[in-house]
Amino acid sequence: MSSPLLDIWEAASASPYQPTVAKSSQFAVGFVLLLLAFILTGVFGLNRSLVNLPLLGVPASLAFGFGAVYMICAVGVYV
Repeated sequence: MSSPLLDIWEAASASPYQPTVAKSSQFAVGFVLLLLAFILTGVFGLNRSLVNLPLLGVPASLAFGFGAVYMICAVGVYV
């Protein structure tokens, strides 16, 4: 008598999870994203307009969000 959940668990053990960004390169990825966010935020602050919002503001906020998460994981602070 085997349950479907147990079958899925056994099948998943053959293929372990591999992250997109390796642990050894998380610091570099986080640093680059935070630097990019800082630059984009500075350019957006100098040229504020409705046109620059989707071109500079949105990518800056996404780069800061993902960069902060990668940097937190890279230095060993787990939230």
